[in-house]
Amino acid sequence: MIPRYQRILFWSLIAGIVLMASFLIHGCRQAHQRLTALNDATPIAAPTTASTQEITLYLANDADGSLAADQRELALPQDPTLRARALLEYLLAQYSLPTSTHPLQSGPTVDDVFFINLPLATPTPRNALSPATGLPSQDKSRPSHPAKSTGQLAIVNLHSSFVESHPSGIQAETLTLLSLIATLHSAFPQVTEVRFLVDGEPRDTLAGHADLTRVYSATAATPTENTKKITDTPQP
Repeated sequence: MIPRYQRILFWSLIAGIVLMASFLIHGCRQAHQRLTALNDATPIAAPTTASTQEITLYLANDADGSLAADQRELALPQDPTLRARALLEYLLAQYSLPTSTHPLQSGPTVDDVFFINLPLATPTPRNALSPATGLPSQDKSRPSHPAKSTGQLAIVNLHSSFVESHPSGIQAETLTLLSLIATLHSAFPQVTEVRFLVDGEPRDTLAGHADLTRVYSATAATPTENTKKITDTPQP
């Protein structure tokens, strides 16, 4: 006959096993419910609105120092700043291809593109004397650009990694800038001037030669023919 204490121990073990199994099953169910609720609450990303449009890339050629217009069909975002960034990134990506006539390294290129309406206005200093009357003039805004500056100023913010890996040389650097400016102006005709920054900060040159401190004329940088040899940097 089995001793009483052994029977008590046996049934105690059975009860403990059943209790532990119940806790495990309950915990698994709760975990499953939490995961299901989390998946249901995860927002679905809105589809990116992009329409296919015909764009003109002005591709640089190191062999003869020219820009050649190339028509492409490309899906771009609707937002102007996003569209400009995507366009310039696509342009610079062409230069990392094995068949490129203006070889550049692949990697991050354009961080942001901003548009500012021209002419820019700066406030007249307070208590400034009027040249005509000699009396203090009113605190009005006046254009900081000459009257000829109309349209929009595009500020292209380049990645420092792109600038640091860019080949050094006046022709190579100038062709890159002119390619960017002409392509941007073709897609955004209202852009009349372009300024370049690097990681959001001014920089003296692209890779030792091409000036990045100046504002470039977009109309002067855009070739008027399908192929044009670049001999001089456009005047501001």
